[in-house]
Amino acid sequence: MEQFMWRWSVVGAMMILMPISVCAQGNNPSSGLISNSGVVYSTRNSKIYVVDSEHSSVVILAVSNTPRTVRTGAGPVSIAVNERTGKVYVANSGSRSVTVIDTDTDDVIATIPTAARPYAIAVDESSDKVYVSNTFSNMLTVIDGKTNIATSLKTGSADAILVDAPNHKVYLLAYESDSLTVFDEESGRTSKISAGAMHLEGIVELGATLYVTHVQDATIAAIDTGTYAIKEIATGSMPCALAVDSDRGEIYVANYATGSISAVNTRTGVMVWTVKVGGHPQAIAIDGPKRSIYVADAQNRSVSLINIEQRRLLKKLGLTGQPYALAVNTKTNRIFAATMGTTPYEELSEPSN
Repeated sequence: MEQFMWRWSVVGAMMILMPISVCAQGNNPSSGLISNSGVVYSTRNSKIYVVDSEHSSVVILAVSNTPRTVRTGAGPVSIAVNERTGKVYVANSGSRSVTVIDTDTDDVIATIPTAARPYAIAVDESSDKVYVSNTFSNMLTVIDGKTNIATSLKTGSADAILVDAPNHKVYLLAYESDSLTVFDEESGRTSKISAGAMHLEGIVELGATLYVTHVQDATIAAIDTGTYAIKEIATGSMPCALAVDSDRGEIYVANYATGSISAVNTRTGVMVWTVKVGGHPQAIAIDGPKRSIYVADAQNRSVSLINIEQRRLLKKLGLTGQPYALAVNTKTNRIFAATMGTTPYEELSEPSN
């Protein structure tokens, strides 16, 4: 049964981004999930937090200190940070719980049970609420950050969660769906809105617009959060991951099937450039000050570096493990990839601009 769950989670939660043989790399079959939220950067303390699912822990990478390992529940898969309260929340798929870490001390301060196997996690800093989806379940776990008390709501399955704090909305994305579930934080009610197509993978927000990838074709949906009107924007084939550059007003799209990165101008709503990186890109991170985009390709064990202003591929870095998520320390410009393999992460070398 666990073998089936691994295969389905890769297809459902991460599309078809991993070869099935990946399941043989880990020794802990209780989890078998991967998430593009497996690594996060905290601006509060300039630390990187990355899950180590195989060893049921989180590795903490400070600016100058040696890496520190903190035990969590079994099979941690994703992380979210509340910069206001200084707490990191880790979804432990194997033990059906969320570990809470104090970023000031990097100590575990609470372990909170969830409704089922947690997968996606997101924080609303304004309300101090934590939202956790549960794999193979229609339950959404909601954690009160002040009390650490969890409640469960029937919202349907979710592979990704986006919090729209100013409008008190939470958007739940499910891969096997053509719609988004909208949870109203104030009323507690849920509703459905069209996402324009089946098979949804990535979701981001910029201004009053949601951007959602249509994995089965070559478009992303731009959804107006006021009217929920949809505009389709052409990209490369099988768009899966998105990243927001609010300074430039652009959305960057990883096109899995065509091995490319597309840039969408959010003011005009059209694709303005495409850079070929080859392979199967599936995760993106941006380093604004260095004008760089970092693109992870797990199947080919590489990360591509793109110069945004020059709109060209600078170089490709080969990794030992399979990178599935990326984070940039914007204070030091150090770049880290969460990887599957012998180690949970790898630090990337600086690009040559």
